[in-house]
Amino acid sequence: MGRLGVDLYPLESGVPLDRVATFGRFLGGSAANVAVAAARLGLDTALVSRTGADPFGAYLRRELGVLGVDARWVGEVAEYPTPVTFCEIFPPDDFPLYFYRRPKAPDLEIRPGELDLDAIRRARLFWVTGTGLCAEPSRAATLAALAARSRTAHTVLDLDWRPMFWGGAVDGAAGATGPADGSAGADEAGRWYAQALEHVTVAVGNLDECEIATGVREPGAAARKLLAAGVELAVVKQGPAGVLAVHRDGTVVEVPPMPVKVLNGLGAGDAFGGALCRGLVAGWPLERTVRWANAAGALVASRLECSSAMPYAHEIEQLLTTGGVA
Repeated sequence: MGRLGVDLYPLESGVPLDRVATFGRFLGGSAANVAVAAARLGLDTALVSRTGADPFGAYLRRELGVLGVDARWVGEVAEYPTPVTFCEIFPPDDFPLYFYRRPKAPDLEIRPGELDLDAIRRARLFWVTGTGLCAEPSRAATLAALAARSRTAHTVLDLDWRPMFWGGAVDGAAGATGPADGSAGADEAGRWYAQALEHVTVAVGNLDECEIATGVREPGAAARKLLAAGVELAVVKQGPAGVLAVHRDGTVVEVPPMPVKVLNGLGAGDAFGGALCRGLVAGWPLERTVRWANAAGALVASRLECSSAMPYAHEIEQLLTTGGVA
């Protein structure tokens, strides 16, 4: 449940956005990408989101079906256009994003009364993102969906901290915004994260996101704070330092990064999320699950696209067997 939009990626690397001549169009948005990644790995997957009543919205609903995601709960909001996101590609570690979500993104217009709570309760896994907490009525809908789950396994909060979506705009609506320096809205986000954490069994985030949610940055301390908030599993993504996962039962897993040539790091976290879903639903041991998710993220980082580049199971297994691609 959450963000959905159109990604426009330059078809050339290392070129500033003002000089890019051609772009590729792809389905995007964190929640949508995780849904696609999970579908690629064999899960029956659906998305709860909204688009504008425009051609880009029609494209996204069609593309979800092509990529194996049930779009029955993706409605239209006539008042707002479908969001568009541009990126710049400067490998290996600089991928600025420019979000066009003005005056407000349709995915922030999900309303509590529109939710199919029976379907949400029945799901073997339910995934929401922190972006859904940045504005009403999406915030109320996200918390209502989580409350309906009532910490049923597996209920996942992807912290998904996007500072440009918080603060400064009416109701948190994000406009055309470039890379943000970060702190506006952090306190507000932390408060709403705390409420969401009361209902989830799994929390996932990078170091910045975990710091917003817990107030601490050291990975082990952040994981312990998330467990203290009531989750069963805390997953802390540490970039070049790999991934730390800590379970309430005392299991601790640390996985180093996979050695791949990075082309576009955007979407790697969403591929990680889809593979994490696969392992959780299958009941795999935590180490296998995290290694799988780590490899899935590495594969997408080595590709230009995001949603359409999500890996299949045999690709993940091959990468784990070879130990990485230079």
